[in-house]
Amino acid sequence: QVQLEESGGGLVQAGGSLRLSCAASGRTFSGYHMGWFRLAPGKEREFVAAISWSGGSTDYADSVKGRFTISRDNAKNTWYLQMNSLKPEDAAVYYCAASTPGTSWYRLTSQRTLNWSLNYAYWGQGTQVTVSS
Repeated sequence: QVQLEESGGGLVQAGGSLRLSCAASGRTFSGYHMGWFRLAPGKEREFVAAISWSGGSTDYADSVKGRFTISRDNAKNTWYLQMNSLKPEDAAVYYCAASTPGTSWYRLTSQRTLNWSLNYAYWGQGTQVTVSS
């Protein structure tokens, strides 16, 4: 059974940092593109960042560019989201996701949140990030 499990969320003051991890089990995801999304109360699901299967390409939402860094360790079947300079508007439940097999990097980065349910087949349960002002 495939499982993605996020960890690392919590409460942090504005300006602080958190590192989210997503550990996968049940399948090797070294050949999959991976992403992070977030969902805040009353808002739509929002794309945060994505990383290609090799780790050689990354993509970020404008709202987090320069503050967040996505990375992966294929040997550990794990990927990460380093979040620095956190703002209250970053507060949300953060979800990691693995791309649907066969989905191209171009499709993922051009669509981002659009068709998220088609482009990402595997999802974690989410981890809460709270940022106090």
